[in-house]
Amino acid sequence: MLTAEQAADLVEAIALRQDRAAFAALFRHYAPRIKSFVMRGGSDSEAAQEVAQEAMIMVWRKAASFDRQRASVATWIYTIARNKRIDQRRRTGRPAIETEDWLTVFAPADEEADTSVLAGETYQRMKELMDSLPSDQQVVLRKAFFEDKAHTAIAEELKLPLGTVKSRIRSALGKLRQALEEKGDET
Repeated sequence: MLTAEQAADLVEAIALRQDRAAFAALFRHYAPRIKSFVMRGGSDSEAAQEVAQEAMIMVWRKAASFDRQRASVATWIYTIARNKRIDQRRRTGRPAIETEDWLTVFAPADEEADTSVLAGETYQRMKELMDSLPSDQQVVLRKAFFEDKAHTAIAEELKLPLGTVKSRIRSALGKLRQALEEKGDET
């Protein structure tokens, strides 16, 4: 079992030194979990294995983009896996996945019931927070995080200046962070 800090250290070792042993450790830990996650989403074993492998290849290639201050390794990896699953479904002509399902990564299958309830509450809270954002901020966040588009691609698609896209994302994330911190102060 990897702690969050150990996992982050492994990703950084991959980014800095292309450390194959670090990648092997991450692969052993996350690949089976990704496969399970994808199968719970309705994919068969073979398709889920393919998504897990593609996601882990992306982890190897994009390790330098990981920032432990912005997200945990698990969140980062499951987001990659989710995007790979969406890509696979698009290729095979299956229906698209709802963007709200990204929070299912907070509810792995082997967790306790009280943790599952907490995950459901977290999902609902994040959905409410996203819905409370101005629509222009929702659009850029969804494109950046759910569709995994680069800021420049978003700017081109929406015909907006790059600075506007970045500003909207920064503002939206600030609002989400503030709302979550306020919620934390209430408990």
